[in-house]
This record gives sequence, structure tokens and C-alpha cells, in this order.
Amino acid sequence: MHHIEIRRPKTEDSAELHELFNEVITDTFHKEGLSDMVNDIQIEIESKEQYLKSDLDSGGKHRFFWLGIDKCTNKIIGCIEYGPASELITACTKGELQGWIEIGTVFVHPKYQRKGVGTLLLHTMLLTLQSKEIKKICLDSGYKNAQEVWKNIFGIPDYLIKDYWSKGYHHMVWKISAESTPIVFKLSYNEE
Repeated sequence: MHHIEIRRPKTEDSAELHELFNEVITDTFHKEGLSDMVNDIQIEIESKEQYLKSDLDSGGKHRFFWLGIDKCTNKIIGCIEYGPASELITACTKGELQGWIEIGTVFVHPKYQRKGVGTLLLHTMLLTLQSKEIKKICLDSGYKNAQEVWKNIFGIPDYLIKDYWSKGYHHMVWKISAESTPIVFKLSYNEE
């Protein structure tokens, strides 16, 4: 993986993005030991498909995606989006983050994870939000593996909802300052 292109989605990307959503969400649930939650997996996939549709239908006004494309294969290998903070975030913060912008759908194909693609997408999104002068930004996660990544980047969460999903499965929400988050464009990869 030598060249990653970051671009906005097009209508013709929908089928490939739906495949990415399916693959990443299914893989994430498996890694979390939650593969048996078939209904929850499907609900999560469908919500991401709706977010994409909202972006495409509104020209990025209601939701706004960036895609990561591997230029060697011309395949979509990752995505990130922003939009209004979810009902879950509003509920978990007792309404304190209502009206904030949420960064979400930070998905990287399993074969490309831990190679800097997610960081590249995140930094692109932070620059986008800075350029639009959006300052009230948040991010949430209920997945243990993702929570570790976000803690490394953003520190301890501003909100920790213990045992939200079930015993030992917490939900975390971070308030993000685009201005104070270091932005570094660097990919690390191993040739195979």
C-alpha cells in the first residue's frame, strides 16, 4: 500500500461502501466476542447505509463522508463521516452534547487496519471541521478495541457509562478539540 487517495463519495460507490460496512462491522463484532448478536450487526450496518444515503442525498449537508482509496487496487479501504450527534450520545451525556457534531463511521478494512489509514482519515476530518469552523465535536464508542485506540488519541473519555451494553461492556464519549489535536500525515505499512 503506497498511495492512499482521500475523496468524497459518489453514488456509484454505494455498493462497495455497503460491502465495507458489512465486512468491518461483522469483523468488529467478531473481535469483540459478539458474533452472535446478528440483529445488532444488521441494525448497525443499516444505520451506516442511511448515513451514506443522507450524505449523497444532501450533497454533504446532513452527513459528510471522506473515503480512503488504495490507489494500487482502486478499492475503498476506509471511511469516516460527521453529522449531528446521535440520540445515543445525547442520552449518555444527559443532553449536554445535543447539537454537537459527531465524528463517526471510522471504518478501515480489516486487511488495512493498524497501518495509519484510520489516522489519515481522522486527521483529514479534523482539518475539514476546522475549515468549517465547527468546534463542538464529539466521538463515542462501545467497542473495547476501538476505545483503546480513541483513548490513545484523545485521552480518557469525558463520559464513561459503565456496563451500558452489558456487564463489562461500557460506552465512552469524548469531546474533541480539532485545534488542539496534533495532525500528522504519515502512513506506516509493511510490504508483503
